[in-house]
Amino acid sequence: MFTHPQFDPVAISLGPLSIHWYGLMYIVAFAGIWRLALYRAHRRPGEWSDEQIADLVFYGALGAVLGGRLGSVFFYNFDRFLADPIWLFRVWEGGMAFHGGLLGVLAAFAWYSHKINKPFFVTMDFVAPLVPFGLGAGRLGNFIGGELWGRPTDLPWGMVFPYVDALPRHPSQLYQFALEGVALMTILWWFSAKPRPRCSVTGLFGVCYGLFRFMVEFVRQPDADIGFIAFGWLTMGQSLSLPMIIIGMAMIVYGYRKHPV
Repeated sequence: MFTHPQFDPVAISLGPLSIHWYGLMYIVAFAGIWRLALYRAHRRPGEWSDEQIADLVFYGALGAVLGGRLGSVFFYNFDRFLADPIWLFRVWEGGMAFHGGLLGVLAAFAWYSHKINKPFFVTMDFVAPLVPFGLGAGRLGNFIGGELWGRPTDLPWGMVFPYVDALPRHPSQLYQFALEGVALMTILWWFSAKPRPRCSVTGLFGVCYGLFRFMVEFVRQPDADIGFIAFGWLTMGQSLSLPMIIIGMAMIVYGYRKHPV
């Protein structure tokens, strides 16, 4: 059994300026995605310019932050928002939802793809293998911040989160780091290393992320103000992941039928 280290939420203090771990991991995520995007672009000369990569990261970050915050409000914390509307702008306190961030990124890239006259799924297939790096950084931020802990367990790697209770719990943030970050990036990077039908890389992202998230939700503590939404076991995260799996599978089939390499 382990005990959560209870890290100081402030990573860096410079006089009156304090940088929280939560915000620092966002910086790490977007900086890493930018470097990886440049690497992928340079391996495919002529497809993407450095300026376009910078724009992609900027609009992607904007869509992820705005969509993630709005998703957290409307999917998980609408009552809190109604009670304290200003909470919407206190991003440093946490409260981001992946599925909302995904919708924000899709909207941002749809607009940018139209602006530069690239097919939307050409953009998405290029970006999809980069996203797990950001997801992994975010899950490490969740762990450092001691949020989104798991359900009680008697497994030897159970971890006590002292600010929750004295029960050993699944370190579900680390599970998600391993699956949504490391495993998903490995799968997508390998799959996209060779030419693939349009939509298939994006579709594989949807299928794998949806499956990984659906599985981890069985050991992650449901949101206290929502709990289970159906059948005594289905969580909000699972209900939002199911469409990703179905749509992702449909995209893979469509890609191989309509855009064979």
